[in-house]
Parts: sequence; structure tokens; C-alpha cells
Amino acid sequence: MTDFLYIEPEVAGGLGPRTVIDQSVRPPTVTRLHYEIDGWLGDALVESFPVFLITPAAMAALMALGATGVEVAEAEITASIQFQELHPSQPPPSFLWLKPTGTAGCDDAGLNKDGRLVISRRILDALQPFGIAHALTAPFLDRV
Repeated sequence: MTDFLYIEPEVAGGLGPRTVIDQSVRPPTVTRLHYEIDGWLGDALVESFPVFLITPAAMAALMALGATGVEVAEAEITASIQFQELHPSQPPPSFLWLKPTGTAGCDDAGLNKDGRLVISRRILDALQPFGIAHALTAPFLDRV
């Protein structure tokens, strides 16, 4: 069993029009995040390339764990027209912008060269009580 995994979280929406992104670099760099929720299946970790979002409760668990390689920032979260039609009286869920800053395969969270998220097994274990049923995982076998 590997200590690190690739994780591909649920895609619950996409980058909104107020996102500031530099697409001239790979992976693209986002300096302001506006995420529009289309539909959410309830996972604590969601994505829309090249960003990741996490529920406040799950982020608090990662902070309590002392997870390395993670920073958090505010994001503007709005409901798309699709979400509003499906849930007319429900506000969009709350998320924080999870910024992986570590080295993949070394820190608890980091990005590999193509922008895929790599997490430690301890982060996976910490996220599971909050729900990540729709995330795909695969062993990360690269070594730093």
C-alpha cells in the first residue's frame, strides 16, 4: 500500500467569470477564484482544473492534523443557473480554496508536474468522515 495517492475529486461546477487566471503557464495559475456550483453530490473536496475547494469543516480537520503542503484562501462561491433551477430555495454550499503548496510524494499535499493533486494517506483518512465518495484515487508511485 502506497503512502501517497493521486486524488481526482468530484467536479461540482466550474470557474466563474470573475476568476483571474493566467493560462500562458502550465498548469494555469489562478490568483482570484470564483467557483460556480452546478450540482454538488456532497463531497468535502471538489475541483475544477486547476483549482481545488474544500468544505470549512474538512479544512479544519486538516489544520488540526497539522497537514503539510496546504494553504487555504477565500473563494467566491456562487450558484449557477443550473443549480438554482435544481435547488430554487437552497444557497450554494460553502467552500474554501485549498491551495496545495507542498512537494508531491513528500508533503501531505502537492501537485505533480501536470497539476494533478497528490495527497498522503493521512489526508485521505482525515477527509473520509466528511465524504469523498465521488473522488477517484490511484497510487502515486513517483518518488522525490
